[in-house]
Amino acid sequence: MSQSNNRKEGPVEPLKRSLAACVRTVAGDSELEVKYQPGQPLLVGKSVSLPEPPRVPSKREVAVLRGTADSLALQAACHDEQLHHRLAPSHGPARDVFEAMERARVEAVGASRMAGMASNLTAKLEASYAHGRFAVVKSRDEAPLADALALMVRQKLTGAAPPKTTKGMIQAWRSWVDERAGHLFDQLDDHVEDQESFGRLMQEMLRAMDLIQDGQQSQDSEQEEKPDASEGGSESADENEAGETGTEETEPQDASDQHDVGEFEDSLEPAPTDDDDDDEADGEEAVEATEPWRSNVSVLDDPESFGYKVFCRKFDEEAAAEELATPEELERLHGFLEKELRGLSSVVARLANRLQRRLLAQQNRAWDFDLEEGTLDSARLTRVITDPTAPLSFKQECDIEFRDTVVTLLIDNSGSMRGRPILVAACCADVLARTLERCGVKVEILGFTTRAWKGGQSKEHWIQGGRPANPGRLNDLRHIVYKTADAPWRRAKKSLALMMREGILKENIDGEALAWAHRRLLARPEQRRILMMISDGEPVDDSTTTANAGQYMENHLRQVIEEIETNSPVQLIAIGIQHDVTRYYRSAVRITDPTELAGAMTDKLVELFEEKTGVSEQRARSRRRLH
Repeated sequence: MSQSNNRKEGPVEPLKRSLAACVRTVAGDSELEVKYQPGQPLLVGKSVSLPEPPRVPSKREVAVLRGTADSLALQAACHDEQLHHRLAPSHGPARDVFEAMERARVEAVGASRMAGMASNLTAKLEASYAHGRFAVVKSRDEAPLADALALMVRQKLTGAAPPKTTKGMIQAWRSWVDERAGHLFDQLDDHVEDQESFGRLMQEMLRAMDLIQDGQQSQDSEQEEKPDASEGGSESADENEAGETGTEETEPQDASDQHDVGEFEDSLEPAPTDDDDDDEADGEEAVEATEPWRSNVSVLDDPESFGYKVFCRKFDEEAAAEELATPEELERLHGFLEKELRGLSSVVARLANRLQRRLLAQQNRAWDFDLEEGTLDSARLTRVITDPTAPLSFKQECDIEFRDTVVTLLIDNSGSMRGRPILVAACCADVLARTLERCGVKVEILGFTTRAWKGGQSKEHWIQGGRPANPGRLNDLRHIVYKTADAPWRRAKKSLALMMREGILKENIDGEALAWAHRRLLARPEQRRILMMISDGEPVDDSTTTANAGQYMENHLRQVIEEIETNSPVQLIAIGIQHDVTRYYRSAVRITDPTELAGAMTDKLVELFEEKTGVSEQRARSRRRLH
């Protein structure tokens, strides 16, 4: 019996079993669960996800898979997630750099102890940069700092040379890093076994490279603890949470910006209180108070009246995805996305079919019975015999109300979405676009990011202008149209692969992106408009946050959300990936794993479509029961 089972076993099953045993041994945890599934390698709690190996893997493929398994096992053994959460910056490029250097430290610990593991990790690293895009780099903008620093840290801690395909990227950053933090870089190998002291040293390096400011680390920690604070906290706690609760009592508490907040509140009054002598102004305000929701005082049209400024719009960019990459690059990226999509297709397609059945069911026809005119109801002809005095009964076909609909998927294209989150988001957008198109629902897919890290040309102009105080937004927007509502899915499917491009994901300014997507929806002729935001946290732009007081971008995001949810005909829903967005949006859901995204998107769309058609559908069902 045992021999029969072995003959039926797949050729890679022994490899998978041995890899799982090695992972548990290196991690020092016999309860660790090792799974093989499509997608990016991942360690979540006591679960390790590894990519499914080919049926007959080559020696190189085995080495890469072993390196991937070793990396995750070392992370489980040598990395304290709670300590990391306490030491790491909360967001932005600083966090990306911190996490990349910590991964390099963890892998260096294993490589220095076991030569075989060092060989496996090297194979994994070479496979990661096999594309060769970083072999020749013209400027630092083309080379991710996090990747370059991780490779430099690995070389410092293990003595192993980086892959040849990364030569240009490292050369672009090495002199810049040595100039600012070279003396700190030399101390790294003294702390490789101690995560906390290594993390403290990395904080100093980030400050030396101007990626975080003095005191920013403690501020980030305080912000992360805010959701757990009690409602009856001190007055200083209320000041720190201004804009978080959305109440009128906490908004004016920021003492450093009381004057601006006062102006913000005045702009919300229906009539001015300080200019009583100006009758004409009073009359204009009274007229505005009776206008529809898209009035001149809307934060969507005039954000400056609500305290949000933009230093320079000249360098902002709104582009179609195909304009940001060559056809050859999109074709290659699409091939990668299609490969991943095949692995997720069984789960996502099942949910998409469920959504399709619900939508098509709402578009079925019904009949009105017992009418005086229409089509003769043959089922009631027996009345002619049983009750000759009864009049003939007629029926008439009627439609269940199903308004023409457009759905916009607005996807966060920030650096923190890199890896599995952005991959799953692209796959879900692809499948849902196909599904909704089959149901007669138009879909628009948009993305938002910035053109540069830590400010672009706008920031340079600000510096050249003498760094005026409170400049407003200091980065250059990049809004990407992956698919317009009128474009068929078959023509736009390759554009979604742009999300997989290295370097496209930078920072995120959610408030302006939300207003942009909302404007596009309002211009649509459909009766019903749905806007779905898919994000993994709050707005992040270091240059804007550093140059302006308070929670500048977060306050603007809250104002935009409030305006849309309160006054707009657009229905707004949000899905947060590993972050709680319910504190911003009324209709929102949080998912802890990117693989849950398809289910969350489907459930939310089903809820929205069903809540508006309930009355007419119930009426039709009652007519069928009468029949």
